[in-house]
Amino acid sequence: MEILHNEVVRLEPIEREHIDGLYEAAHDERIWAHTSLYLMTRSAVENYVESAIQQRQAGTAITFVIINKAAEKIVGSTTLFEIDPSHKRLEIGYTWITPACWGTSINTNCKYVLLTYCFEQLGMNRVQLKTDNENIRSQQAIERIGAKKEGILRNHMVRNNGTLRDTHLYSITKEEWPEVKSHFEQKLL
Repeated sequence: MEILHNEVVRLEPIEREHIDGLYEAAHDERIWAHTSLYLMTRSAVENYVESAIQQRQAGTAITFVIINKAAEKIVGSTTLFEIDPSHKRLEIGYTWITPACWGTSINTNCKYVLLTYCFEQLGMNRVQLKTDNENIRSQQAIERIGAKKEGILRNHMVRNNGTLRDTHLYSITKEEWPEVKSHFEQKLL
């Protein structure tokens, strides 16, 4: 599995050597308010990394650490999953970024690098993204990159605090990618 990058971010396939950096980046309660993940303990991070490695080996998901190239520091993680080669579709998700990088260009550059890889190297027909109905910041970020909202999945997930979550579903298709890419390059990066 290759390393994906641009001038701002480097996405490395997750490995055991990333545990310390992930634990440091993940240790903030605000990250986990809208997720089913909860990586506040070292053992939780270790289990997360082991599970991600097993999923990559099985071909079901590829989890990357997000590295801020300017600081050479791990600032989060993101995953390609629900990979369906026969229909050429997948999902980008389980993305989390340390709050010190919220509102910066890290997430936008991460999505640009991932979408470029998905459409231009993997030849995907569709890439979807989902987020919690209460996570307005994430919805706005997904809409800002040009993904189209397809609907709401009701009672879709259970959050780490046990409450039910409705999920907003978005996608970008291969036909839309050239315009989305141009939007990234002209306005977002």
